[in-house]
Amino acid sequence: MTLSDGLVTLRPWSRDDARFMAEANADPAIRRYNGSHDRLGHPTPPLSTTDAEAVIDQFALNWRAFAATGTPSGAAFAILGTRSGELVGCCGVDDWSKEDVAQFGYWIAPDARGRGYATRAAILLTRWLFDVGAARVFLTIVAGNEDSVAVARRAGFVYEGTMRAHGVWQGKRCDVMWFAALPLEWAMRRPDEETQRATRRRPAGDRGTF
Repeated sequence: MTLSDGLVTLRPWSRDDARFMAEANADPAIRRYNGSHDRLGHPTPPLSTTDAEAVIDQFALNWRAFAATGTPSGAAFAILGTRSGELVGCCGVDDWSKEDVAQFGYWIAPDARGRGYATRAAILLTRWLFDVGAARVFLTIVAGNEDSVAVARRAGFVYEGTMRAHGVWQGKRCDVMWFAALPLEWAMRRPDEETQRATRRRPAGDRGTF
């Protein structure tokens, strides 16, 4: 399964990508907003290359499950720059409910931020989720992560509210913002002018999302 808009490509992860994943996982922003935490918000240790290989193996199992069931929960894509072939990040389906509501997340490696990859990846992934039957697609963003908020808005997501004290980081409660898209109202539903417009509007300082 490969998705592309000509500038960004999404493809399944390979074990050859394990070193990139491990190095990206050590980034403080990725650990803050995407990494695994315990119930008090303390992050798990950074991934080793061996750990990353195990994560990628689980992604492969999730893709096999999707092929068998049609439910893409846990399916994850590596994000690449199409022209360079450079690995730049990850996006994937965190959950797919019995009511066909999909939640996804994404991160961009530090050296690749500010080039519009996050917005394009979010649009590609959301379009695919609607194509495979999602009735609603949403993402959650920790309040204060303004770069992610900007990406969600450029990708056509609507802010629906803030869940107060919904998350925790290093023992402190934090608010979590909720953004969603519906297939019949989403402005980016069909290629490609909308995608190009969104990324052209990207202001200086866009660091992607974590």
